[in-house]
Amino acid sequence: MARSGTSFVRTWQHWRRGRDLSVPVRSTTVEDTNRRFLLYGVLPLWVVPAVADWWMHKKTRIEHTSGVKESAVHALMMTEAGVPVAMGLLARINPLVLSVMGGAAVAHGATALYDVSLATAEREVRPVEQHIHSFLEVLPLSAMAFTACLHADEVRATLRGGPGRHDWALLPKDRPLPAKYLAWLGAVICAGVILPYAEEFSRCLRARRLEPAS
Repeated sequence: MARSGTSFVRTWQHWRRGRDLSVPVRSTTVEDTNRRFLLYGVLPLWVVPAVADWWMHKKTRIEHTSGVKESAVHALMMTEAGVPVAMGLLARINPLVLSVMGGAAVAHGATALYDVSLATAEREVRPVEQHIHSFLEVLPLSAMAFTACLHADEVRATLRGGPGRHDWALLPKDRPLPAKYLAWLGAVICAGVILPYAEEFSRCLRARRLEPAS
C-alpha cells in the first residue's frame, strides 16, 4: 500500500511534463471544434445558471427558510460536479475517469431531486428558478457527452470493463491543458460558484445563530 501511494505521488509530481495540448482557435475540424466548445463554452457557461440560482436563493431569503440544510445540499452538489470536472481537466481520460463522471452525474441528479423536494417544502421556488435548475442539471451531462465524443476509444474500453493496464489508474494527461486556461477557469469558478455559495452558507449559519431558542 505504501509503495502504491509513493508511486501515485511520483506520477503526479511532474504532471506538466508533456507538451501543452493545443486548442486552435481557427481550426474547424470536428475534434478541435468540440474541444473548444467544451473548454470555452460549456464549462465557463456553467457558472451563469449557478450565479442565477444563488441570486434566487438570496431573493427568497433561504437563510430564514430551509437555511443551512439546503445550503449544505448545494455544497454537496458542487462537490459532485466539481470532482469529475477536476479529473477531466487534469487527468488522463480513461475508464476510471469516465466511470467517475457517470457515477457523479447519477448522484448529482438524485441530489438535485432531493434539493428541490426540500426547497419546495420550506420556501417559494418560482418557475424561473425551476428553469435555472434545468440548465444546472443538463450542463454536467453535456460536458460528459462532449468528453465521451472526444475519447470514443476510452468509452469502448469502459464498456468492455477496462481491460487495459492503466484503465483504472488516475494518471496525469500526456498533454496537459495550458496553465493559463486552467488558471482562468479556476478564477471563473471561484468568482461565480465558490464565493457566492460560501457567502450563502455563511449567511445561513449566521441566521441560525440569531434565531431565538425555542
